[in-house]
Amino acid sequence: MNDILALALAGMAGFALGAVFFGGLWWTVQRAVSSRRPALLFLGSLLLRMSIALAGFYAVGRADWQRLLACLFGFVVVRFIAVRLTRPQVERENQRVREMSHAS
Repeated sequence: MNDILALALAGMAGFALGAVFFGGLWWTVQRAVSSRRPALLFLGSLLLRMSIALAGFYAVGRADWQRLLACLFGFVVVRFIAVRLTRPQVERENQRVREMSHAS
């Protein structure tokens, strides 16, 4: 039972790391539009986000491949959620139409 709890916590930690990583990316893209130096903003954001993610994976994994895999799974789940939420409105509507046509 302890192993399942450790894996669930590692998955939640991966989810949190993914939320920080992709939330930071979204924030950076929003701010870069009006920035005087967008390249510097993107570079700084990338270094900060990667440092946080790698440190988090290192801390959660603790030389256990199963916890590391659970953490990666949570991270990837957030990626799919972020991609789905940030799609343009037109693309979302086209996707709904395609899904409805396949259902009938």
